[in-house]
Amino acid sequence: MKPKPQRLQVSQRAVLALGSNLGDREATLEAAVRDIGAIDGVHVESVSSLVESAAVKPSGVDRAAPSYLNAVMLVRSVIGPEQLLDAVNAIEDRHGRVREERWGDRTLDIDIIAFDGVQRADDRLTLPHPRAAERAFVVQPWLEIDPAATLPGIGPVADLPAASDGSVRRVTNRDDR
Repeated sequence: MKPKPQRLQVSQRAVLALGSNLGDREATLEAAVRDIGAIDGVHVESVSSLVESAAVKPSGVDRAAPSYLNAVMLVRSVIGPEQLLDAVNAIEDRHGRVREERWGDRTLDIDIIAFDGVQRADDRLTLPHPRAAERAFVVQPWLEIDPAATLPGIGPVADLPAASDGSVRRVTNRDDR
């Protein structure tokens, strides 16, 4: 009997940014990392340390709003960017994400920053993320886990001004205390 041919699944690298400024931020981010790792077809390669940043609203930095804890993950995915977006949006929803105010306070935000060098913009998903290059809370944790990172269409992440911006601070994880 001839063995059944196996279909080769090619995985693609994706960069995800996570943030939370409501509730138990650290526990929410820890749970989100586990949930992302449980997505069928997604493998977590690495997760950055947590950084804390001020809330950013459409009008600018809002020091009156609760601050964010943020992290960046590198994953390998055999599912495409739309399916990954659906999966991370479902995780946000399970963690109580409310989408009433643009850039409003939230229990969990998960953004796809880059997906295997794809450059595209449509009503649902823009890759790379259109504001990633200017956000220290994305750039600095990303560089921690991938010092040679490149933002498609922009260039080396280490060369971005946000790479040395002093607006975020590294947070000691609960397990390190």
